[in-house]
Amino acid sequence: MTARISRRNLKGPFGGFLAVSVAAVLIVAVSASARRQPAQPYATHPDNRLTSDLTGSVPTHEGDHVRVKTDLGSINIRTQSSDKSGTVAYHVHLETDASQKDAAELLKSFTISARATAEGVLLKAEGPERRGAGRLWVTLDLQIPKNSSVDVSTGGGNIDAGSIEGRVGLSTSGGNITAENIGAAAHLDTGGGNIVAKDVAGELYATTGGGHITIGSVAGNATLHTGGGHIRVASVQGTAHFDTGGGNITLEHSGAELTAETGGGEIEVGEAAGLVRARTSGGGIRVVRTFGPTDLETSGGSIYLTQVDSAVKASTSDGGITAWFVTPTKTSGTCELESSSGDITVHLPRELPVTIDALVMKGGDHRVIVDPAFPLKVSYDDSLKGAHIVRAEGDLNGGGELLRLRTVAGNIRFVLSDASTQLEMTRQQMLQLQQQMEHSQQGWQHKMEKFSQPPSGSSEDSH
Repeated sequence: MTARISRRNLKGPFGGFLAVSVAAVLIVAVSASARRQPAQPYATHPDNRLTSDLTGSVPTHEGDHVRVKTDLGSINIRTQSSDKSGTVAYHVHLETDASQKDAAELLKSFTISARATAEGVLLKAEGPERRGAGRLWVTLDLQIPKNSSVDVSTGGGNIDAGSIEGRVGLSTSGGNITAENIGAAAHLDTGGGNIVAKDVAGELYATTGGGHITIGSVAGNATLHTGGGHIRVASVQGTAHFDTGGGNITLEHSGAELTAETGGGEIEVGEAAGLVRARTSGGGIRVVRTFGPTDLETSGGSIYLTQVDSAVKASTSDGGITAWFVTPTKTSGTCELESSSGDITVHLPRELPVTIDALVMKGGDHRVIVDPAFPLKVSYDDSLKGAHIVRAEGDLNGGGELLRLRTVAGNIRFVLSDASTQLEMTRQQMLQLQQQMEHSQQGWQHKMEKFSQPPSGSSEDSH
């Protein structure tokens, strides 16, 4: 059985490129293929644009795997309601500059085939040789059943996908990737564009050579990497590993272990239920609330913790540290806060049982400042040559887990915590993270919609 095909010339403005669109719908699994009809005369329009279209469809079964591979072109994937049978339908739109001597041959050089296989549906498109590819504009519109799983790859272009219930794999050598809700695991890969997705019901792996990554909620584990863009995620229920060469990292909720690393950006985390490891070479770190062990390190920024409910190790080479502790802490363990040249400020509840060991290495110009509510012993040591060490120590409320504070050239302050102020700060900071996330998703989706539009007229436009 062969796929139904139609091809026609279209009128419209053009800017020196060729555009291809593919649309597909699924109904029963049968062997099918699409072939280009014999060449027809091409109309030359006043704007000097030459166009061609190719459409076809392939029957498929419920939940089949749809694979798409094309040498070039942007791909738009839309879904229809799930049914026991369906069709994969495609629409390919091609455009090129009619003033070129080989314009008609360039259109004919793009070929596409679609057929049913034992695994599902395979759609393969091939463009002209590399020299001619830059003179083509290709758009592939694909329509599939919602319960399909898909693997889509393009050698250069954007990929825009609707909600898909099955597993999703989207790959482009250099364009942007956008996806709505994904009902299973997802693998998103671009050589240098941005990645935007809503909710992912399974595990997520997303990587880009240098763009931004913006994700809604992830029900499974998440591994996200960018060579230099920002990473923004609403929530990850499983283990999360975020890595960027120099952008910011923002996560509203972490349900398990979190590892976040950036070569020079800021790291912001809302609620963290599990272990948190965060490293940055040049930005600040903020964690609103921690419920598990936390290990934070920055070479050039400050660290801010609004509700410490677990053991924390935080260090900065050139910044301050501020930590608000809650009582009683739910997990035991030593807390260590260290700064080379910044101040350390801890807000302690009056009733918190804790053992204090605080030290200022260069106390000549720096001090330990203690609220009268805390009976700590402050002492001075000038025995080391050129050093003037200031130490504060003592057991509060009978003593408890050790709180060790160290700064070389900064002040240490012990402040009596105000519970209502702390709760209001927590609420405001969580709201701020949520608003940042919503704004980021809306902004990037708007940009992706603009990127997916074909060129609008002049021959100077490009894809």
